[in-house]
Amino acid sequence: MRSDTLGTDPILQAMPALTGARGSIHTATLGIVWLTFFTSGIVFAEPAPVDLMLMGLVLLLPLVGLVVVSQALAGYLVIWIAIVATGFLAAPFAGEPARAASHNAVTLYLAIASFVIAGFVARNALVHSRIVLSGIVWAGITATLAGLAGYFDLLPGAADTFTRFGRASGTFKDPNVFGAFLVLPTVYCLHLAIERPLRRAVWPLAIAAFIALGILLSFSRGAWINLAIAVLVFGFLAFSTTASSGARARIVGLALAGLIAMGIVAALAIQNERVSELLSERATLTQSYDVGPEGRFGGQEKALRLVSENPLGIGAQDFTQSYHHEEVHNVYLSMTLNGGWIGGVLFVVLNALTLVVGANALLSNATLRPLLIVAVSVFAATALEGVIIDTDHWRHYYVELALVWGLATAARSTPVAHTAHSWSA
Repeated sequence: MRSDTLGTDPILQAMPALTGARGSIHTATLGIVWLTFFTSGIVFAEPAPVDLMLMGLVLLLPLVGLVVVSQALAGYLVIWIAIVATGFLAAPFAGEPARAASHNAVTLYLAIASFVIAGFVARNALVHSRIVLSGIVWAGITATLAGLAGYFDLLPGAADTFTRFGRASGTFKDPNVFGAFLVLPTVYCLHLAIERPLRRAVWPLAIAAFIALGILLSFSRGAWINLAIAVLVFGFLAFSTTASSGARARIVGLALAGLIAMGIVAALAIQNERVSELLSERATLTQSYDVGPEGRFGGQEKALRLVSENPLGIGAQDFTQSYHHEEVHNVYLSMTLNGGWIGGVLFVVLNALTLVVGANALLSNATLRPLLIVAVSVFAATALEGVIIDTDHWRHYYVELALVWGLATAARSTPVAHTAHSWSA
């Protein structure tokens, strides 16, 4: 990895602290972690390569001593286990109980993986979070390259492999997930641009603009909203948590530069007639398939009625099998259908608590504040996107949760109360 692009390799940063055989094992493990998150951008089918890698990390990271377990993280896992338990209890009510149980088993695996990643981040927050984020940035670059190759049919067979429904999907099976996945690497690159000297900010800004092009070509309204919210929250928190007028001016200047760069990329993209037409079609609040009793909103009305009539839930995956032709398109309704009123409330509490925990941590620890701002901003945007789409099995959603909880755990262990952080390098 080039140091002028994404900074000194975080794996190399960890090496001076590692010596001997144990150090070699830890260094190799850090490389596996990076590779795991690099593969997180390849989800043509499930299980995906990242699932196999994550299963290995769930066993490997605690074994080599790279996981911290705190009371807060234990509580985080307990909430997830309770949510999954309500899902298993509701599974017998589904038309296909085995299908519902399988869905909940996947949720349990993702929750445990998120818990272990959070413990890994908490173990050495600055180094370990950057390893995770570095892998995700390169995954984002790779997925965007594939998406562009497919959308513009730059390689033989690329359009069939890397697009869906005339929209870029990159190395994902769904354009909506592709677009949403790219939000975290985009915001992290903006963070890198802010924390570096101006002469070294150009690369992360360029990468952010490039990945944002992938989000644009996904033509996912949810991903567009996700990016807009994440960038706005990121900019607000970055600006408001520094007391230096010079740093604030720098943030404003780089924000304008980023907007200009993204605007130029978007302007060039819409010169293509195909892009322009699809953009006009997608840039509306509602589509034809949203309205009517069999549309998205009609499905959500059915889901609300089922929620009110079934306090214990109807079982995972049963909504599309027995009541409507597509998913609920609201993760909070979906989780309530899966696990009843208790499961739905717990899921809302988990998301709200994550925001509270992250916000409290970024206000109390100046050293980790910039990374917490990235994690909290992107998670907040994904949590809000859950109102219009089902995110409960999105792998990057669990990674965002892990980053917030892991960084917050580390922040509480070394608090630096109300100290303004300088964003200048």
